[in-house]
Amino acid sequence: MYALTLIVRRLNFVGDFKELGSSEQRKATLFALAFGHLLVQSTFIPITLTIPSVADYFGTDVDDASWSVIIRLLVLGSTVFLSARLGEKYGHIQVFFTGLVVMTVGNLLAVTSQSLLQLIIWSGIGGFGGALITANGNAMLAMVFEPNERGRAFAVPVTASRIGTLLGVVLYGAFLEWFNWRLVFVLAVVIGLVALRFSYPILKHRERQSAEERAGVNINYTSAALLVATLAVFVLSGSHLHDGAESFTTPEARGYHIPMHLLTLALFGLFFVVQSMSREPFLDFRYFRRKYFSMALFSNTTFHLSMLTVFTLVPIVVEDGLGYSPIVVSTVLLCHQSFGLWIPPLAGLIYDRYNPRWLGPVSLVLVATGIAGIALFAARVPIWGLPMLLLPASVGTALFISPYNALVMNTLPENRSFASGMLETTRQMGHTVGTTLAAMVLGISLPATVEMMSAVDAQPYYQQGFRAAAMIVVWIVLAGAAVAIFQRVPVSIRREAPEPSPQASGDD
Repeated sequence: MYALTLIVRRLNFVGDFKELGSSEQRKATLFALAFGHLLVQSTFIPITLTIPSVADYFGTDVDDASWSVIIRLLVLGSTVFLSARLGEKYGHIQVFFTGLVVMTVGNLLAVTSQSLLQLIIWSGIGGFGGALITANGNAMLAMVFEPNERGRAFAVPVTASRIGTLLGVVLYGAFLEWFNWRLVFVLAVVIGLVALRFSYPILKHRERQSAEERAGVNINYTSAALLVATLAVFVLSGSHLHDGAESFTTPEARGYHIPMHLLTLALFGLFFVVQSMSREPFLDFRYFRRKYFSMALFSNTTFHLSMLTVFTLVPIVVEDGLGYSPIVVSTVLLCHQSFGLWIPPLAGLIYDRYNPRWLGPVSLVLVATGIAGIALFAARVPIWGLPMLLLPASVGTALFISPYNALVMNTLPENRSFASGMLETTRQMGHTVGTTLAAMVLGISLPATVEMMSAVDAQPYYQQGFRAAAMIVVWIVLAGAAVAIFQRVPVSIRREAPEPSPQASGDD
């Protein structure tokens, strides 16, 4: 205990975080980001719990009811970069606050849904509101806080996101058990109103950007629609929206997934050609010549790929591979998420004060170690050992997020809008790739007759499939760690530069 107290004193933990609220604008920004991310996170991942109840209420099957969740993730993932560009043109603060309004209204309309179609439409509106919030929150933070403060500043919305996930999982489960699925959306509306209340003061601190500068920001909406369509098809290509088993190998699956993957490639090729020929591209590929910016995006993508792999595969191996009840899954994942309540501030402080090059690689290696541990030894430990096997990944996940959010924004000081948009796009696409890859490898590993087996007889096959999928993810995450070894940000950066056009040269 003495050693822990000494460490806290040496780090001056409280004092360093007090500095973040040294002005009215900084306090208002932190409150807005915290409650905005609390709203988004409590509305997205935990809301998947409502699918069975929604299906029963409207008298439909689970596959149809799942569209009320799919549409949120689909709209969010495909419109985050567009949302960042809208913030660049109309002001990040204004667009962020608009996102809070849109998401709150979408949840309010969801409460009144009289049909599944209405619920799906209102959920899509909520997804767009989430994109407006997340894509512009990063740029707001970069606007207010200096590069050597952003690790700590990003810890605030990251921790709020974890609180949102845990709050949603606990309360939504209780609502669905004893009350009605509509109460889930009622609580989301209440959180939205609280977020609007605490975010309203940021409107007094609108960006100091002249009308002439904003008029000079042109958005090619044709290219924007192409990118949205490309990302949307990519997200759908990993979903099992076909007849038959949820597989990638059955004739029904091949007839759906292969054409969708080909359509994704065709749309991206068309988008690339249009961007290359445009004088004012919607997504300027020249920014990717910034070596350390692109490296940070790659590591960020591999990390978020691993996050959704944990949420996709761990429930499968615990229930189908080991025969435990869903409450064990909840316990393992809640333990995993709980580290996000206290480690991100510490990681952000270490990043801001020392900018250690080891933080990214070590975080990703820990993530890979935890996933490998539960893949290799889950069947050999007692029930209480499952969270222990995942412990390195729990710590690594919490260590990574705050510093790497700051890192991505710091490695492209010329254009915080582009950096913010790509940070969120790689996050969402990493989630999509992780889910798709995990499901695909698991599906290929399982025998075609697994559904006809008894639960006990099928367990070894699920364990084997989980092991194969998890180890592929481990190698991908280690590739991200290898790239992170060579990552750096110039220590001399202390203040954001104006936003000129991108340079063709590499990093200095």
